[in-house]
Amino acid sequence: AAGGPPTLPRAPRDPADPPPPAELNGMVLLCKVCGDVASGFHYGVHACEGCKGFFRRSIQQNIQYKKCLKNENCSIVRINRNRCQQCRFKKCLLVGMSR
Repeated sequence: AAGGPPTLPRAPRDPADPPPPAELNGMVLLCKVCGDVASGFHYGVHACEGCKGFFRRSIQQNIQYKKCLKNENCSIVRINRNRCQQCRFKKCLLVGMSR
């Protein structure tokens, strides 16, 4: 007989819950693309769930985004990352995301 109280199996994480933030030595890591809290190492860089999904859809569906209206120089940060898809995809590649 094993000693100690019985342990209950850990409840599975609800897929609707946001993933826990990625950490390194107790420091929360940020998404290389938009600066949001990173959920892990995705496609070669620390990225948030939003940028991970955006990059995945972009490469799986081989999407050609509409031309940027601002000289392909849009700032991609958490609050505006959905405004210019061409610049967001360009930044994904620039920070090192790849298949």
